[in-house]
Amino acid sequence: MSTPAALVNVVNVVDIEATCWDGEPPPGEVSEIIEIGLTTVDLAAGERVGRHRILVRPQRSAVGSFCTELTGLTQAEVDTGVTFAEACRLLEVEHQAGVRAWASWGDYDRNQFTRQCRATGVRYPFGRRHWNAKLVFTQAHGLRKRPGMAQALTIAGLPLEGRHHRGEDDAWNIAALVLHLAARNAWPSTPTTPADAYL
Repeated sequence: MSTPAALVNVVNVVDIEATCWDGEPPPGEVSEIIEIGLTTVDLAAGERVGRHRILVRPQRSAVGSFCTELTGLTQAEVDTGVTFAEACRLLEVEHQAGVRAWASWGDYDRNQFTRQCRATGVRYPFGRRHWNAKLVFTQAHGLRKRPGMAQALTIAGLPLEGRHHRGEDDAWNIAALVLHLAARNAWPSTPTTPADAYL
């Protein structure tokens, strides 16, 4: 069965922030998603058509000073967020995550969702069509090493909008890189992540 064109042309670009430390986590704590940034891209129109943010309340970790310095997020702010289970439900219901193609900068975001879903028994919210935008960018520009998002923006001649390491802003910037690649006819029609890499 062929995939409807609308589902091929519309991509959810996702970037997450998670609890983090300068070194090992404190005893009993694990890295958990605290922010999900999502920008919807219409490849056919060449536009970013939606910008979203979901704050997630951690259950087994706390936002410390290192994490706040990196992301700008505070414990008080993430305490206003939803549970991880509710965040995954919102991705499915409001952003069609289960059927829509999606992309992230590297595999960290996909792997963190996989780990956290397994650890919590929450249903994985995404479908099996994922593009690693960092890999695509590296190949399209003939680079020997895979660049970070900020470096890729410089290579592409694009501005870094907002704050780096803020999920909402990073997703917006990665979406600009996806459109940059699509404009060069370098965005592949088939996913870069194999189907057997999922839950």
